[in-house]
Order: sequence, then C-alpha cells, then structure tokens
Amino acid sequence: MITINNIASLKVAIHNARTQGLRIGLVPTMGNLHDGHISLIEKAKSESDIVITSIFVNPLQFGKNEDLTNYPRTLEDDKHRLTAAKCEILFAPTTTEMFPNAHTNQSTINVPVVSGGLCSGCRPGHFDGVATIVFKLFNIISPDIAVFGEKDYQQLAVIKKLTRDLNMHTQIIEASTIRAPDGLALSSRNNYLSKNERQTAPYLYHSIKNMASSIRKGIKEYQDLINSTKRNISSQGFIVEYIEILNQKSLEPATPKDHELIILIAAKLGRTRLIDNIKFII
Repeated sequence: MITINNIASLKVAIHNARTQGLRIGLVPTMGNLHDGHISLIEKAKSESDIVITSIFVNPLQFGKNEDLTNYPRTLEDDKHRLTAAKCEILFAPTTTEMFPNAHTNQSTINVPVVSGGLCSGCRPGHFDGVATIVFKLFNIISPDIAVFGEKDYQQLAVIKKLTRDLNMHTQIIEASTIRAPDGLALSSRNNYLSKNERQTAPYLYHSIKNMASSIRKGIKEYQDLINSTKRNISSQGFIVEYIEILNQKSLEPATPKDHELIILIAAKLGRTRLIDNIKFII
C-alpha cells in the first residue's frame, strides 16, 4: 500500500491506473478503522481492481458542540489495518490540502428532501458537509464505484441522491452493517462508551428488532409502537433523539400500505451518540 497526502500525487497515481485499464474503487472514511470499515474495503475489492481508502476528518460535518477536536485519530494503526486488507492506496490529506481557502468559506452542497429530518434535526448542516466532501472526493478521484455502509442509512440516501441528481458516473454500492456478537453496530464512536455503557448499548438494536417483529406480526399502530419503545429505551438510560418507521426508498413516514420498511433510531448513552436501523419487508 502507498500513502498519498496531496491531490496532485493522487491524480498521478489515478492516471497510471487508468492507463492500465484498471477499475477504481473508493472507500471514504474518517479513520479510526474497525471491522466495519474493513468490510467496505473487501466489498470494494470485489467490485474493482484498485481500492483507494480516504481518511479525512471532515470539519464541515461537525457542529459547534460536536467532537471534532476529540474525534479519534489513529492513522498508524489504520495503516496497518489497510495493509492487512490489501488496500492499494491510502489518501490521507490535511485539512489545508482539502480546503486551501479555509473551510469556513467553502462552497457547500445541499441535497434536499432526504437530508431533512432524522439526524439533521440534531445535527444541522451535517449532511451538507457530508455531501460536499463526497463531491470533492468524487471530483478528485472519479472512482468507478464507491462503497458506503447501511448503518449510516440517511447518509447513504443523501449520497445516492447526490450522484443521481448531478449525473455523476460513480456507482454507489451498499454494504451491510457489521455488528459485534451482541448486536451492537460497529462504530468509531463506540470507543467513547464506558464499560457499563458498552453492556447497555446493544439494547438499542434489540429494541428496533422487536419493533420490526411486532410489525411483521400485524401491528399497524406505528406511533403507539414508537412511543412504547421510546419509553423502554429511556428507562435503560438512553436519551432518545428519534425513532422513525419509514418507507425504505422515499424515507417518508410509513403507511399501512407500505411493504418495504426501515426503522431508524438515534440516541445518546452518556456522551456517546449511537445510530442504528433495521430494514424489513412485510
């Protein structure tokens, strides 16, 4: 694996790959890699000839009171994991390289409809930051495919709409959520959980699994189900931001006539914000 820190050198490497007729895959990350990230790289390798993984802690997607400064940065460990995963190129630019005129004056991209509600209510501007950095990476690399995990389902929806609306040629590939044996979705932010919180955290996933099971059994009073689940989760020490039962494709509130559903949840446990979701068909 080679590590590249500047755009000019990356473009040279991409040109060399293109002259060999190689298909390029991209896995954008903010580092602090875990098995979930590695599964994205494995997916990208199955769909392309050369994989570029980016590690960039994007300031545009952090709000004023969020953890930009304290976000875990583990570049040397990440390099070892990427090498073991047989990633060909690591692109690890500085903030100045990505935003030479200072990110506070940066043009940004808004992806309407799907970027509203859910996480945007608690993190205003977050998805503008995500869309902007993904657009920049796609412009720099022009990958044939890019892989994103389903755990960040609203983010995935934003990126898919971005590429459709702006006629970008990159194919977006979805990868399933990777979980610990107890069901907790893998996330870099799990590192913030205390020992006791880590034992409690899987309750979030098991709660939405139970919701999905109830709906499959014929429960149609979705708001009542949401309210009871919220009470149960709150009793375990979580501060629930939202629980939504939505149409998988439109991300609009589910109706009794919808068959492809997704339950999305966000909640804080201590200082750690956790998100999760479950897709199912009725």
